Amino acid sequence: MGNSIGQFFAVQGIVSLFMPTLIGIIADRWVPTQRLLSLCQLLAAIFMGLAGYMGMKYGDNVKFIHIFPFYTLSVAFFMPSMSLGISISYFCLTESGLDPVKNFPPIRVFGTIGFIISMWIVNFTGAKNNYIQLFISAGWGIILANYALTLPNCKVEKKEGEENKKTSIIDSFGLRAFTLFKKRNMCIFFIFSFFLGMCLQISNGFATTFLDEFRKSPSYANSFAVKNSVFLSSISQISETLCMFLIPFFLKRFGIKNVLIMAFATWSIRFVLLGLGNPTGFGLVLFILSMIVYGIAFDFYNISGSLYVEESTNDEIRSSAQGVYMMMTSGFGSTIGSHCAQAVINVCTNNKENNFDEYMHGWSLSWYIFGGFILVIGILFTMLFKYKHNQEQSEQSEQQQEKPKKIEI
Repeated sequence: MGNSIGQFFAVQGIVSLFMPTLIGIIADRWVPTQRLLSLCQLLAAIFMGLAGYMGMKYGDNVKFIHIFPFYTLSVAFFMPSMSLGISISYFCLTESGLDPVKNFPPIRVFGTIGFIISMWIVNFTGAKNNYIQLFISAGWGIILANYALTLPNCKVEKKEGEENKKTSIIDSFGLRAFTLFKKRNMCIFFIFSFFLGMCLQISNGFATTFLDEFRKSPSYANSFAVKNSVFLSSISQISETLCMFLIPFFLKRFGIKNVLIMAFATWSIRFVLLGLGNPTGFGLVLFILSMIVYGIAFDFYNISGSLYVEESTNDEIRSSAQGVYMMMTSGFGSTIGSHCAQAVINVCTNNKENNFDEYMHGWSLSWYIFGGFILVIGILFTMLFKYKHNQEQSEQSEQQQEKPKKIEI
């Protein structure tokens, strides 16, 4: 199924075009978020377990059609769970009188730690090339599905007198979050979030593949970086964990615009470092630096962007607004980014497979193109996104937070 691996990555973006927003609307309008999170995780785990069962049943004879349908259904329910988890965190922090900007990043750290542990388990148990990794994923999903039911009750927010008032079609179908596009700054923010989503997909979809390509050379085939590409990639998640603690300071000190500009800049730097690196000597140092830079690039757009959406919307559309943000990043960004990146790589490496040096030069050229592209997009964002940060007001807002109060379980 090696020739079909791109479709497994692409489907994550396709389902994110509609599932996070749809599930977010349901959470805002009808079903408490923690219950919906539990249901999504349970269904995702069941379908992932079925995909694993098909892999186990057919072994080396397994085909694309055996696994892909179950995998797609699993991902369709998993992708909304990320925005639902964020929404629950913001609800709990707000209800407790805590500042989400200051207190959410340390909570989000545990998600990345779980990601790192899973990567290491898959890498060092040899599960990365067989169906066992699907069962591992299903097992984690069942645990989280049960844990979600112990979370505080996220009440469905309804306006006073809403039941007796005639509502518009937009309100009836829970589409109020899409009206955020009518606000100039939010519209520009969502559009450029799409480009940042492209960066993440380019990085996640092709960085490890790029490292694996060095297996084709006897000079690199037995290097630690090539043999343990998943473990090396986990340095990115370790950096992500550490950089998350920087978010409260940078958002309070510099504001969302400057933080996002830093994200654009660091994505460009990461891509250039990947183009310059190789698995040995100083080239390996450049690879590791690209992994370290990833932490800033990811956190300063993904987590900070989510916090900006939370600060710019009200409680009634919290989950659906996070769903729209995910639709633009993990949906449109991932889908279009994956296809565009593959097209660039194909052009740069076409007919060069028989010459390793030329082939890898084509890969490097691809990374330089990605780096230059996102640098230009970052400059455009700087010019178009009008935002004036008031540091004093931000600090006063933090000082005026209410005392923690109990929330309903």
